Amino acid sequence: MKNMVYFCQNCGYESSKWMGQCPGCREWNTFAEEPVAKKSTKSSVAGFPGRTGHAKATLLKDVDSATEERISSGIPEFDRVLGGGIVKGALMLIGGDPGIGKSTLLLQVTNNLAKSGKKVLYVSGEESLRQIKMRSERLGSDFTDVSVLCETNLSDITECIAAEKPEIVIIDSIQTMYREDISSAPGSVSQVREATSILMQTAKQQEISIFIVGHVTKEGAVAGPRVLEHMVDTVLYFEGDRHASYRILRGVKNRFGSTDEIGVFEMRSEGLKEVPNPSEFMLNGRAENSSGSVISCSMEGTRPVMLEIQALVCNSNFGIPRRQTTGMDFNRVNLLMAVVEKRGGLQIGNQDAYVNIAGGIKVSEPALDLAAVMALISSFRNKAVDPKTVIFGEVGLSGEIRAVNQAEQRVLEAKKLGFKTVILPKANLNDNLKKITGIELVGVSDIREAMQIPMG
Repeated sequence: MKNMVYFCQNCGYESSKWMGQCPGCREWNTFAEEPVAKKSTKSSVAGFPGRTGHAKATLLKDVDSATEERISSGIPEFDRVLGGGIVKGALMLIGGDPGIGKSTLLLQVTNNLAKSGKKVLYVSGEESLRQIKMRSERLGSDFTDVSVLCETNLSDITECIAAEKPEIVIIDSIQTMYREDISSAPGSVSQVREATSILMQTAKQQEISIFIVGHVTKEGAVAGPRVLEHMVDTVLYFEGDRHASYRILRGVKNRFGSTDEIGVFEMRSEGLKEVPNPSEFMLNGRAENSSGSVISCSMEGTRPVMLEIQALVCNSNFGIPRRQTTGMDFNRVNLLMAVVEKRGGLQIGNQDAYVNIAGGIKVSEPALDLAAVMALISSFRNKAVDPKTVIFGEVGLSGEIRAVNQAEQRVLEAKKLGFKTVILPKANLNDNLKKITGIELVGVSDIREAMQIPMG
C-alpha cells in the first residue's frame, strides 16, 4: 500500500500534509507530494550486503584505534582537500555547477587509482559507454584498466559491486539513481535519501570507498534533501566559473580531516591540471599602479593564498548609491564603508561602490577587512597603493584593527613572492614576526593610522 506524504525539497522534512513554511529549515513553499511505499523489515535488511539482522554491541576499548589507511588518488591537490588521501569505507559527496569538471576530475582520479593497481568501478547514470570512452580519449590517457557500468537501478548496482568487489566506486550522479520499490521519480527526496542510505551501508560493511556526484541548485547547494550532506563522511564543492580556466575544490565537511583546505586546478584541453602555487596564479596579470587594487593574504586551511582585492568608488547618478560585491560578503562591505565614513572621516556613503576579489575565489575570512578598506580609500582618493605591499587585518566597528591568526605564515608567503612591505595589526607584532628579515612590517592599531601611511 502506498502513502502520499509531503517532503521539504530543501531539508527533507516529512509531513502528512502540505505546509506553506517548513518547520525544519523555515523555508517557504518547498513542500512537494511524493508517494512512499511501505517496505517490510526483512526486505530492507536483505537489501544490504553483509547484514544478518542481528546487532551486537562492541566495547570501545576493543576497537582498533590504528591510523586509518589512506589511498593516494595520484593528484596531491585532491589528496590535500581529503585530508591526506582516500579513506577506506568512506562515503564522499562532490557537488558543483554543471560543466564545472566534476566528472572529469573523478575520471582522472579513477584512471590514476586503476594504474596504481586498485580495482575501480565507475558507475554512470548520465552517459553511455561510448560517451565515457570519447571523454577519456579527450583526456589523452589510457583508461584500459577502468571498469565502467552504465546503470541507474540501485539493486543492479549493488549486485555488481558485490560481484566485482572493487576498492573504489564512483557514482555519477546520485540524482539519477532509483530503487524499484519506491514509486517516486529519480532525483526526488525519497529516492535520493534511500539511494544514499544504501550506498552508505555498502561502503561501511564492505570497506569500499564511494564517491557520489551531486547536482547543485541555483543557490549553489546540493540538490535534494539537506540530510544527504549529513549522511556522508565528506562533502566537497567544486567552485569557479565554467567559462574561466581555474577551478577550486573546497571541503565543507570532512570526518577524516580539516574542512579549511582548498585545491586549485586549471582546466585544460587534456583535463584538470593542478596549480601548485595558487598565490602566483591568483596574482597573474594584475595591473600595477592602479588605484583601488590591494594585495592581501587569506589562509585556506594550512595554506596562505595571496589575493587581489579590487574596489571602484565613483559618484552615484541615482538617489540611492549602488553597492555590488563579488567574492566578499555584501553586508560586510557595507559595514566596512560605514566604518570608513564614521571613524575615518571620508564621505563615501553617497558613492557607488564595487568590490571584487580577482580570480573568482570566495572568501569570508575577516582578515581581509583592512585590505578592502584600503582598496576603497585608494579608489576614492584615486591614489594607487604600492604594488609591493601586502595588507591584512580585521576591522572592528570602532575602527580598531584586530589581530588575525597565522600572521607569521602570511608574512612568509608575502616575502617568498617578493613583496617588500606588510601592513598588519599592531597586536600581531610579536617577537617571532620581528625576527623575519628582508621585509618591512608596519603595525597599525586603527584605520586612521592605516590611512596616514603613504599609498604609493
